[in-house]
Amino acid sequence: MDSFYHKLQDFLTAGETVAVATITEVRGSVPREVGAKMIIHPLGAHVGTVGGGCGEADAIRAALDVIQTGQPATVHVDLTDDPAMQSLGVCGGIMNVFIERWSPET
Repeated sequence: MDSFYHKLQDFLTAGETVAVATITEVRGSVPREVGAKMIIHPLGAHVGTVGGGCGEADAIRAALDVIQTGQPATVHVDLTDDPAMQSLGVCGGIMNVFIERWSPET
């Protein structure tokens, strides 16, 4: 079974640039814990998860920008919407996701 870091090494060895998203802070109820990681490949080959749903979609969008610019970013995911609003983000918590680019040159 390949670990997260083996998969990251596979991408880098293949000459691929990817982004790594890491949950750095949580408050309240969220789908994943601090330290949960996800590799985002620009062509859609993701490894791991930072929670799924709209929050993960926000992280993926930001990761694609990070891959292009090389500038790290932090995504603030707010899952505190009122359930009556028929939102998909109603876990009740907030989390920050740090995203950084990894490339074979670094």
